[in-house]
Amino acid sequence: MEELSAAIGVSRPTLSRYFQDPAKVSRSSIERIRRGLEKVDYTPNFFATRMNRKSTGMIGVIIPYLNDLFFTRLLEAIELAAMEAGYTVITQCSHSDPEIESRAAETFLSMNVDGAIVAPLGNHSDLHIYERLNARLPFVLLDSRPEPLNDVDFVGTDHVQSTGIITEYLCRVGSPPVFLAMPRVNFNALERENAYIARMEEFGFEPVVIGTEAIHPDWHFEAHGLAVLDDQFSRGRLLESSILCANDRVAIGALRAAAKHGLEPGARRKGGLRIAGHDDYPLCPYTTPPLTTVGQNVAMIGQVAVDRLLEKLRAENNAEDQFIKLIDGELKVRESA
Repeated sequence: MEELSAAIGVSRPTLSRYFQDPAKVSRSSIERIRRGLEKVDYTPNFFATRMNRKSTGMIGVIIPYLNDLFFTRLLEAIELAAMEAGYTVITQCSHSDPEIESRAAETFLSMNVDGAIVAPLGNHSDLHIYERLNARLPFVLLDSRPEPLNDVDFVGTDHVQSTGIITEYLCRVGSPPVFLAMPRVNFNALERENAYIARMEEFGFEPVVIGTEAIHPDWHFEAHGLAVLDDQFSRGRLLESSILCANDRVAIGALRAAAKHGLEPGARRKGGLRIAGHDDYPLCPYTTPPLTTVGQNVAMIGQVAVDRLLEKLRAENNAEDQFIKLIDGELKVRESA
């Protein structure tokens, strides 16, 4: 700072005030400093400038998968909301590994981030790491909620509402749907399955759930949906059924299985097969046929999570009642159902 202030021609305290807040120095000093910084090609060190401040200006975010466009959209929503509030987002991915998820949380603690937002890995996560984060700094969970954590803030989709509206739609315009589940790797999977069962029973129909067990431990959702329906279609089953998939990635695999067997979901000329999903994955309008689904309001989920985190920051993380915000989904009717 002493060398830089001498090179620019202002005092060290003036330069320090400028880096903290340019409004604290005179206009003439601002211009002199700006011209001087251009000449010396100076870039402030992001971490060094925050070491002696109460706030680092950073929010840590952990997501479970990098290859899932849903989480890409969710991260985008969080980053935009954080930038609008003047914060920098530091992102870590747990890569389907609870140990990596735990290390990411410890990394954020060591970096003194102002707060953390975590999309849980699933039922393999170490819940103690969430409790540790919640005890040390402002913390919000989003997308998937572990039931035992009764004092942690959460923002996500209302799966009872979202699964309910698409179950109701499929029952209203065709045969009652079969539910193509996914392996219960996260809390959303079971929530949607239970919501489907409750809605079917409410309408007086018998719930039918298939595909709850993983066929191969390394297969992703698309491969799971393909394998389950390929087996069913090969046996001559469900050829004219309504099939509600636990998420859109499972549904994409289901569409592939239908194509493999010469079936056209939603095309009445070839029977009554219909396939629907949940999430409104960005590729859904471009599948063949375009996929009927329920859209999660990803932008609102990210915004509300950041807003809640900022509320906790302003309150200096004082203990308050648990904050839970469940956001409605929106039915997206397309050709597949």
